[in-house]
Formats: sequence, C-alpha cells, structure tokens
Amino acid sequence: MKHSETQQIKFKDLPLHEKLHKALDFIKFTHCTPIQAESLPLMLTGKDVAGQAQTGTGKTAAYLLTILQHLLEHPGHDDPGKAPLRALIISPTRELAIQIYNDACLLNKYTDFRIGLVYGGVDYDKQRKMLQDGVDILIGTPGRLIDYYKQKIFSLAKLQIVVLDEADRMFDLGFIRDVRYMFRRMPKPEERQSMLFSATLSWRVTELAYEHMNNPVLIRINPDQITAKNITQIGYHVSSDEKISLLIGLLRRIDPKRTIVFVNTKRTAEQIWGYLEGNGYHSAILSSDVPQQKRQKLFQDFSSGNLPILVATDLASRGLHIPDISHVFNYDMPQNPEDYVHRIGRTARAGASGDAVSLICEEYVYSLHEIEEFIGEKIPTERVEPDMLVLLSDPVAMRDKRPVPRWKNKSKQGGFRQKSSRTGKR
Repeated sequence: MKHSETQQIKFKDLPLHEKLHKALDFIKFTHCTPIQAESLPLMLTGKDVAGQAQTGTGKTAAYLLTILQHLLEHPGHDDPGKAPLRALIISPTRELAIQIYNDACLLNKYTDFRIGLVYGGVDYDKQRKMLQDGVDILIGTPGRLIDYYKQKIFSLAKLQIVVLDEADRMFDLGFIRDVRYMFRRMPKPEERQSMLFSATLSWRVTELAYEHMNNPVLIRINPDQITAKNITQIGYHVSSDEKISLLIGLLRRIDPKRTIVFVNTKRTAEQIWGYLEGNGYHSAILSSDVPQQKRQKLFQDFSSGNLPILVATDLASRGLHIPDISHVFNYDMPQNPEDYVHRIGRTARAGASGDAVSLICEEYVYSLHEIEEFIGEKIPTERVEPDMLVLLSDPVAMRDKRPVPRWKNKSKQGGFRQKSSRTGKR
C-alpha cells in the first residue's frame, strides 16, 4: 500500500466496534497515521504484524484498538477472578508502560475491560492484589512481569494476544532473555496473535519476530518518514569549551516554552543543571538513578509547565509522550543514530511543529555522518555568531555539595568565571 493512499484512511471506515468509534470520536481521532493505516487492516483480521515505528506515530493506538476489538468480539469469563489473562503488552520502560496504560484507559472509555499495569519500584503489594483480582489486559515491564509470573500470580497459558513494544530497546536494555522466557510460556505462535513494534527492523529484531510470531507481515516506514517533516533541524559546530555558553545563549534568544536538553552521561547532566540553575533557568535532571516516584513527579511538573527544562540522558528519549515540547537540544550528539531520531521525536507530536537543535563538538562529531545517513538527509548547520556565546554566572552546586567542574572558556566573548548582568527567563 502506498503512503499517499494510507494517509486517506479514516477510522470511521475501519470495521471497529461502535464503542471504539465512540471513544475515537471522544478523543477526536479521525484520520489514521501511516503506521495505523498500514497495520490496522491487517491486525484487525488477526494477522501478526512486525512494524517499524517510532513513538509518536500512532502505533500504540493501533495495537490497543486491535486488542479491544478482539476482546469485544470474543467475550471472556463472567467471573473476573477466574478469567485468565487475555492480552499482554510488554514495555521496556516504566514511563512507556504508564503512557500505554493511560492511552488504553482512554480507548476503553465505553467498554468495561479490566486493564492492569505493573512495573518495578512502586506498589508491589497493590499490583499483586490487582493481578489476583483478575485483568483482561496487562501492561508491564519484563522484570516485574516475570516476578509475578514465577509466583503464579497470573498465567500465560490462555493468552490470546501479545504485543512487544520497542523491541529494539529490549535488546539495548538487556531484557531480551526475559522476553524470550515469557514467549516460550505462551500458547504457540499459531494459537495467538502477536504484534511487535520497533524503531528499526534490524536483523536481531526480525529474527525475534520470525522465531516467536506466526508468519508476521513486516511493515517498514520509508526513509523520508523517519523524522517528522514538521521538525526544524539545525546544527552548530562548536568546541566543547563553548557548548554551555552557546546553549544558554540560544535559550535566551529562543525563550522556548518547554525544552528537553539531551546529554550522553549523568555527569554532564549534573554540570548542565548547575549552569542552568545558576543562570536563571529552572530545570531538573532525568536519568536512570532518579527514583520512580520522583521521576513521575518530574513528568507531572514538566507536563503542567511548572518545570520548563528537563536535562535528560537517553533513558528519557524513548516512550515519552509529553505534549507541547517546543524544543529539543542535543547538547551531546548521540552515539547511536536511532537515538537521534528518538530524541528529536519528543517534539512536533500530534501534528504540532518543533525545533531540534544540535551542538556538534569535536568529541561527538564522529556520529554525525552516520546519523545523516540513517535519517536520509543532511542536518542544516549555521555559523556560531560571537553574540551567541554569552557570559555566564557561576553554576549552582548539587545538594550533596559535590564540586561543580568548570569548563575553560577560550572564547573572547567572555569566560565562564565572569558574571553576567543578564538573567535567563524562567
């Protein structure tokens, strides 16, 4: 099916239950995205699908609608406590699992299916009790799912549908053995429907699909669809010593509404946070060692606008669904081209426009060519003008009082040790 044709498909033209059409009308979903248009007609007939799709492309709604339609067509046991688990969605991260759950609740608005959510770090006994009471659809991360499964809190024996979301991320995070463990305890591939979605259909992902799925249809997004057309990309070649000065200079020029600054290490995140706070920009760090409850509070503050800037490692670049992110900064260029796509995909969601700004220094410039090959286009670059490199106030130290390292500024426009008479906007 050609891309130009798939764009014309409307949800009302799909053979969905009236309750699902009502839910789609409520959330104002009218036209299918390309991945929805190509996958839904197949999945609604029970076919297995392995799709290449980024977050923000509508893949979640595609497989949730398929699950809900199947459950509506095949009523379950009347007694919730005796009803076996019927659909399982496996997510690599807690953040993505939570967002899938929220989307599922929206589409389940006019049906009464019991949807469960399990992930590590919080509510162990509460989640266990929920599973014991029975659920139709279970969404969870591999570790917590296997924990409850081994305790025989739920069974996979009668599973009808399974979804593996962000399969490539399962490999990256070392969860693939856990995923295979669960697949081997489900009904045979021909006795269930399986759906897999991944940023790329690499060799290892397609091997997993063919091993644990029933002759899946592979759906690939064309190269010109890898990055959204409504994202404006721009790069600045800058020395490592001048990156923080340029970052804050750009923030002062742009005054973005809601921003994520991506870095490659937690140490750099702490350094950036210190300079942002010291120069009038309220921000917070999102990395792998942030406790789950604090992480959720950060998301709430960021989504509500109380927190304008997140400084994040690549943990946050996958699965986040926060509306109205106006700018993404690659303070460090990612070392993996797929991470570049995931990072900039945090902006320009749901038809909005956004900007992706990359600071290309000598340390990470080596990944630029590979990124451009992967996305099928050159990242436009602009000259760093002298007035972009601003004078900086001293950084704020972390609460544990560790010393904040200072970069040596070789720019004639002002060293980092000088105080600025200007302050950034919060």
